[in-house]
Amino acid sequence: MKSLLIITRRPPAHLAAREALDMALAAAAFGVQTGLLFMDDGVLQLSKGQDAGVLQQKSLTANLEALDMYGIEDVMVCQHSLRERGLNVNQCLLAVNCVDSAQIATLLEHYSEVVSL
Repeated sequence: MKSLLIITRRPPAHLAAREALDMALAAAAFGVQTGLLFMDDGVLQLSKGQDAGVLQQKSLTANLEALDMYGIEDVMVCQHSLRERGLNVNQCLLAVNCVDSAQIATLLEHYSEVVSL
C-alpha cells in the first residue's frame, strides 16, 4: 500500500496542518509508504522562518524535519500554489520536489490511497 497525503491547510492556526503531519509520521512508523503533496495554503507550512509562538502555537518545524527520519522521502510542493503566494522552492524549509499540474495528475495514479487534509 502506498499513501499520498495532500496538505492544503495553512499553519500554524489550523490544527489540520499539524494533524496531517502527525498522520503521515504515524503511517510511516507502521511501514506504510507515504508521500506528501503540499498545495494551496499548505505550501505555507514549508516556509522558512515561521514564528508560531506569536499565535501561542507549537512550531511544525520539528515535525517537518522528522519526515526523513521516518522514511518519508516523497515530499512534493505544487509549483502553481507556490507562485500564487509569491514563494519559490528556495524558500522551503525542506528539500522538496516542485511539481506542476500535469505531474500531479500522474502522481495520483501511483498511490493506492489519497487523503486530502
